Amino acid sequence: MLYSIFVEYIPLLHRRGLVEYESFRLLSESRDFLAANFDRVITLEEAANEACLSPFHYQRQFKRAFQESPHEFLTRIRLEKAKQLLVRSDLTVTEVCLEVGYESLGSFSAMFARMAGCPPSEFRRIYSLPTHWWLRNIPSCMALRWGVVGK
Repeated sequence: MLYSIFVEYIPLLHRRGLVEYESFRLLSESRDFLAANFDRVITLEEAANEACLSPFHYQRQFKRAFQESPHEFLTRIRLEKAKQLLVRSDLTVTEVCLEVGYESLGSFSAMFARMAGCPPSEFRRIYSLPTHWWLRNIPSCMALRWGVVGK
């Protein structure tokens, strides 16, 4: 009985935009789940279960809602975190690779180079905050903003 009532009201909900809203809410929760668990292997089925959708329908809906696939989103989040770790920490490139959820250093380095335009070690060399003698000539307000003082 409940099922028949629900089926009757689907067109009404669709016309009012409530079905799309609920779908978007579930997709957003799934995207939050991906972002929170970027450092581990997440299957498409696991992400789709968060949105209560089949894997293939989930992938299509995710791309339609956010203009990127779940895999592209996860890769982007992982590489943003890797950039932060490379610049702000003393972790090795291998440790950064494992920290952001990649299992293969080769895959990580190739993806990083393709997305950032240079290998991880070169990215670190270019974008790391300098610790040379001339650092003392930088105004303290800028050093504070960069996070050099106050650690």
